[in-house]
Amino acid sequence: MTTPHQRAEAELTAYGLTLPETDTGPGWAFTRVLRVRGRMFAIFGDKAQPDDELTITVKLPISFEMVQDLPFVRESRGWYRQHSWAIAHFGPGDDIGAEIPTLQGWLRQSYVAMAPKRLGRLVEGPGPEL
Repeated sequence: MTTPHQRAEAELTAYGLTLPETDTGPGWAFTRVLRVRGRMFAIFGDKAQPDDELTITVKLPISFEMVQDLPFVRESRGWYRQHSWAIAHFGPGDDIGAEIPTLQGWLRQSYVAMAPKRLGRLVEGPGPEL
């Protein structure tokens, strides 16, 4: 039986794979990533994370500062903060399903930031809220 967090990751991964020239792959020892032409644009997981939690890290050059006050956003430090990578963490009691549209928008923003300009232009415009 899968948890809501595992289902959310599967749904977000499926959404990310609809973007042009994307694939999945292993990240570091305990993470999974979405890539565009080999460049990571989303990282799922965290060290020793149980099945009923999910951490998602994405590059948000447009809305990084705006999302910092959301209750599920952890403080980014060092390189992550300097390069506008936001870290969202959902624990066992969090309703991650309610945030799927927001997270899809974040995936799009991160994809556009990391993709070659030609590919990024293909997905810019109307879509889930960034």
